[in-house]
Amino acid sequence: MSKKAVIVLSGGLDSTTCMGIAKEKGYELYPITFSYGQRHDREVEQAKKVAQHFEVSDHRLVDISFLNQIGGSALTDQSIEVPTEGVKDDIPATYVPARNMIFLSLASAYAEVIGAEVIYIGVSAVDYSGYPDCRPEFIESMTETVNLATKAGTTGDRIKIESPLIHLTKKETIEAGLRLNVPYHLTTSCYLGEEEACGVCDSCQLRIKGFKEAGAKDEIAYAVNINW
Repeated sequence: MSKKAVIVLSGGLDSTTCMGIAKEKGYELYPITFSYGQRHDREVEQAKKVAQHFEVSDHRLVDISFLNQIGGSALTDQSIEVPTEGVKDDIPATYVPARNMIFLSLASAYAEVIGAEVIYIGVSAVDYSGYPDCRPEFIESMTETVNLATKAGTTGDRIKIESPLIHLTKKETIEAGLRLNVPYHLTTSCYLGEEEACGVCDSCQLRIKGFKEAGAKDEIAYAVNINW
């Protein structure tokens, strides 16, 4: 029987890198993408393209757009301005309360149903150290919670949560993805979600910096001129 992996696929650079890593390790890929009431649907559309690129047999799209009723984030509340001042050490306005906890809860349910042994999530504690749900401590704690709360965990078929990028910089993540021929041209990182990436939001700045440090050109379109 093939090994199965659930990948939390946002359509972004990090989660797409996780797709490549899981494939290299011989897993059958089962991506799950969440529409969580974010500012735009480009993430979901790019996730579909990434899933098609990897020729997956099943790509789950799950609507949890009720998160925009809770708000509290620039990504789910249009009244909160998207930050453009660069990454800082405090918790940024783009933090979505409990997002990764919710994602991993639902991904674990899916993993249990299909008999997957591992969940991949592309969190990083390096670039956005201010995100509390991107820390190793959270991943470790969530792994224990998942296995206490599921039939799989309590009957000996423990579900692993893999976060292979958690200690990598964006440069190192991109280098790993380029080695695996990850389709970065299909990904999106911009918080604004326009056809061309803005190039000035914090996420765009981080992505551009990572590609430059990796000595590679980003193939997505930007609204501003980038000197590669």
